[in-house]
Amino acid sequence: MASSKEYLQFILEQLSGLEEITYRAMMGEYIIYYRGKIAGGIYDDRLMIKQTQAAAALMPAACYEAPYKGAKELILVEEVEDKAFLTELFEAMYEELPLPKPKKKKKA
Repeated sequence: MASSKEYLQFILEQLSGLEEITYRAMMGEYIIYYRGKIAGGIYDDRLMIKQTQAAAALMPAACYEAPYKGAKELILVEEVEDKAFLTELFEAMYEELPLPKPKKKKKA
């Protein structure tokens, strides 16, 4: 099941207090970037974030699920209605997020 544009817009509105939140559509789902780093994504209309120590500390009882078959487990964020919590969560986990991989140059 693909995620809806409406759910994407809801999550983007919930994260509107943060600068540099962007997204990329990927096979019916959405990858969420915070300040250029992949923070998580929207899969089947569920917000899921990368596993970081900061996220685990803020959500000690969170569920870990694979967004699709064969993928690494992510943390399922259930508190999507709490805008202040989402802002705190993304800010807390930013430093632990990996830098994006450099793009390979195309051969001429």
